[in-house]
Amino acid sequence: MSKRKYGERSPKEVGDAGFSEKYWHENYDEPDEMDGIVNAAQHARYLKSIFDVEFVDISSVIDFGFGLGHIFEKVIHEFYPYRAFGLEPSKYAFKEAKKRDLLPVESSKLVLKNWSLQEWAKNYQKKEIKWFDLGLCTSVFQYLSEEEISEVLPLMSRQVKYLYFSVPTDKELKRQVSELEFDDQYAYRRSKAFYLKALKPHFTIVGNRLLESKFHFNEDNSFFTDYLFRQ
Repeated sequence: MSKRKYGERSPKEVGDAGFSEKYWHENYDEPDEMDGIVNAAQHARYLKSIFDVEFVDISSVIDFGFGLGHIFEKVIHEFYPYRAFGLEPSKYAFKEAKKRDLLPVESSKLVLKNWSLQEWAKNYQKKEIKWFDLGLCTSVFQYLSEEEISEVLPLMSRQVKYLYFSVPTDKELKRQVSELEFDDQYAYRRSKAFYLKALKPHFTIVGNRLLESKFHFNEDNSFFTDYLFRQ
């Protein structure tokens, strides 16, 4: 197995066209064991619970790369938002996700775009798009270059009040090899410090995987007022 340096990725698939069908079969051949698939309902219930505790209403949701659509579907069915928007650059994943029962009620407005985050950013810059209460961005940033991350993060903080965010650091990616015998050849290897530094100007950490936009909130107007746990 070849080793890569910090921040280096495999040249197998690059650019913002999204991964091909081969990627999804290579990386998702055992979906029943994968976080975000087997426990997608638990992710959605966790989000519903933490927002209920803080009396935060979630009426609109955007997913910044919904993949095969498991978490996106469960979150929509948990919150019943009046407006939902999803983007996914992979043509294969986009088609597969559209087969899912994403829309729980006819009154919800759902828009799906076969876009990358970069394409979304370009469209956002052209016109003012309504913000969303909740954004989802799980296992996406390890596939973005540093330039792409710096481009989309400021816009994401404007677009959402809260962001449910996860990304594997170099340590998690290393553990996946030793514990799960899974080596993601498509991902950048980056440290925890790198991601925290990138996020800090734009988001405050208010819970496990839960970020609060610094564009919309500060300590004076936040619903998450347990200041000991704000990072």
